Amino acid sequence: MAPGLLDLVHLTTWAVCAVIKLPQLVAVLKAGSAWGLSAGSLLLELAGYLVCLRYHIYHGYPLESYLEYPLIIAQDVILLFCIMYFNGKVKRAFFYAAIFWVGWYMLTLQKWIIDLAMNLCTFISAASKLVQLQHLWQTKDAGQMSALTWSMSVYTCTTRVITTVMTTNDLVVLIRFIVMLILNIWVTATILHYRKTKKTD
Repeated sequence: MAPGLLDLVHLTTWAVCAVIKLPQLVAVLKAGSAWGLSAGSLLLELAGYLVCLRYHIYHGYPLESYLEYPLIIAQDVILLFCIMYFNGKVKRAFFYAAIFWVGWYMLTLQKWIIDLAMNLCTFISAASKLVQLQHLWQTKDAGQMSALTWSMSVYTCTTRVITTVMTTNDLVVLIRFIVMLILNIWVTATILHYRKTKKTD
């Protein structure tokens, strides 16, 4: 892939990630409800992003290969706070913040810890999508879930498969993006299915 094309892929990934959670945030704020969103799923997703960010920094990977993580993490924190607020559990958000803060520093105490965490990260991130899918299947209602947000996740996973192969060629990271791509497609399709089902009822 030509360097200019690789730069374009990086740029579009960052642009999408800069607004990836905004459709979801707007839907939640507009409805005044977090119905359909799983706080557990978002917590797992946030943990996965924090581990990935720390892993990339620790191994000295190029900034352009992980710049989207701080953008997504900030939006996830805001979305999680909104979910906690609308579910009446704001105090619990501070507990989770403390856990994540301690975890951030513990990840790099030893090389084996960050490497193990990254290997487990695929399972953690996959679990976040599976928890959201389970919530959708149980409620049979997409609620305030944004198909646009999940579609943008499909795009960014696709671009990161390409950029990972072109820049770091890290097999652990590549497998994570492929698994996340498949699960993001599945969640998007499930949201669209329940939206269509709700409209026809």
